[in-house]
Amino acid sequence: MIEAELKAVVREPRAVLRRLEAAYGPGCSELYRDTYYDAPDGGLMGADRELRIRVVEGSDGGSRALLTYKGARVDAASASKPEHETQVADVRAAHGIVRGLGFVQRLAFEKRCRSYAFGFEGRRMLATLVRVARLDGVFLEVETAVEAVDGLPVALAAVRRVMAELGLEEGDFTTDLYTDAVARQEGRADR
Repeated sequence: MIEAELKAVVREPRAVLRRLEAAYGPGCSELYRDTYYDAPDGGLMGADRELRIRVVEGSDGGSRALLTYKGARVDAASASKPEHETQVADVRAAHGIVRGLGFVQRLAFEKRCRSYAFGFEGRRMLATLVRVARLDGVFLEVETAVEAVDGLPVALAAVRRVMAELGLEEGDFTTDLYTDAVARQEGRADR
């Protein structure tokens, strides 16, 4: 599966939140605790790939853990990447397995997210307002899934239409990864 995704800097968070709530209901608030792993030589992140363990804490007190691998971007103008993700029953064991395979922790940070799942033009969409603990600003990610790269242009066009309806413009879009921004914030060159 390829995650067809665009991300934008939100200049008017309250206005976008009002539009999201009006169009898609109250949304779901969650805290993401993300840990990114890399090969000791930086080979994963250096090749624009990601290995992540995410713990998602819901506002209802529940939590779940996910193991995710993302391949390199398949579209330079978006955040679209092949993605493989699975829920894990024991997050401590997942960290142990990843470390046991020789991967090392590169970054860890939290994201406060409010997500909205909805249908649009026959597609399942997910819009997420994001605040990253160590970064200034609010971001909006809108994504849908496609099976192959040739479906990406149509999917991204639909994502752009959703973002336009929410008041975002092309000049608001960014391809900057949170991992890169957090690494810069920490003054790390190795990501």
